[in-house]
Amino acid sequence: MTLTRRRSLMLGLGGLLFAAVHRHGISGAYAAEPLRIGDQKGGARSLLKAAGIGDNASSPLHWSLFAGAPMLIQALTAKAIDAGVIGDAPLVFAQSGSDEIRAIAGVQTDGTTTAVVVQPDSAVRSVADLKGKRIATLKGQTGHYLVLAALKAAGLQATDVRFVFIPPVAAKLALQTGAVDAWATWGPYISDAKVSNGAREIVNGSQLMSGLSYVVATREALEKNRAGLVSYVQQLKAGHQWMQTHTDDYAKVWAEEVGLSLPVAKDVVRTMRGTIISLTPDIVAKQQQVSDFMTETGMISGKLNAQAVMDGSFTF
Repeated sequence: MTLTRRRSLMLGLGGLLFAAVHRHGISGAYAAEPLRIGDQKGGARSLLKAAGIGDNASSPLHWSLFAGAPMLIQALTAKAIDAGVIGDAPLVFAQSGSDEIRAIAGVQTDGTTTAVVVQPDSAVRSVADLKGKRIATLKGQTGHYLVLAALKAAGLQATDVRFVFIPPVAAKLALQTGAVDAWATWGPYISDAKVSNGAREIVNGSQLMSGLSYVVATREALEKNRAGLVSYVQQLKAGHQWMQTHTDDYAKVWAEEVGLSLPVAKDVVRTMRGTIISLTPDIVAKQQQVSDFMTETGMISGKLNAQAVMDGSFTF
C-alpha cells in the first residue's frame, strides 16, 4: 500500500470516527447506555445531590419523577424506565402482576417511615380504638400493610375497620375535614401531618414491618446495562452512608426539592436513614414473610416465591 493510499485510508477512518462522535456524543461512542431511573420527590436524586455524588460518566443517570410506587412499577413493567426504589409490599404487588422486575439490592431502615395518624383531638388512642373507624390509605401499599399488621397484633380483623382507598392529597384533606378517622401513609405525608397539622401517631412500622425497600430493575436492564446498575447502587450506598452523619444538610436540600418546611424535612429525614445491603438468604426470607402475609390477608391472590423476584448475584 502506497503512502498516499495509507493517508487516504486514515483520513477516511478519522472522518467516520468524528461523524460517530458528533452524532452520538462521547458517551454514545464509548460509554454504556444511560440508565433511566424512576424516582419520587425527595428520593434518590435529592440524596445524591445533597451528598455531592455526581453521575458516573460511564453510566449517566436520566431521572423521571413519579407520584408513587404504583406509577413507578407501571413504568418499569412498560420498560419506560430501567430502575428505581420501591417498598417491600409494592415489590410483592409488582411480582404478582409481572415477571419483568427484579430486586438487586435492599435498603434497610427502622420501619418508622410508615405510620398511622389521627387528628390531635381524636378519641383514637390505640390500634384497638380503630375498630369501626374509617382509615384512608393507598390499596396494596405500605400503609395498607401496616394497618393490617397492626390490626392482627391487636386481635382485630380487616373487617373491623373501613378502608377508604384514596391518594395522599385526598387523604390529607379527608383527615382534616373528618371524612376519615385515620390515615395510614409514609414519609413526607406523615411528617407533614404531624409537624404542620398536629396529627398524632398511633402506630408505626418499627415493630410490625420489615423496614425494607428494594432497588429494582427490569430484566432487560440487567442484561444490557449491569455495570450501570452496579454504579447506581454504589452511588446510593455512598449517599446513605453520608446521610448517617449529615441529616441536617440533607434536610435542607430535601426541603427545597419537595417544597415543605425545614422542620418537616428534619422529621422525615430522620426516618429515611438506611443501609444498602445485598440480598442474602435472610433478606429473601423476610420478603417471603411479607408476601405470605399479603396472601393471608387477601392483599394478593395466590402464594408467591420471593426468591423468584430476587437477584442475589450483586454484592454491595
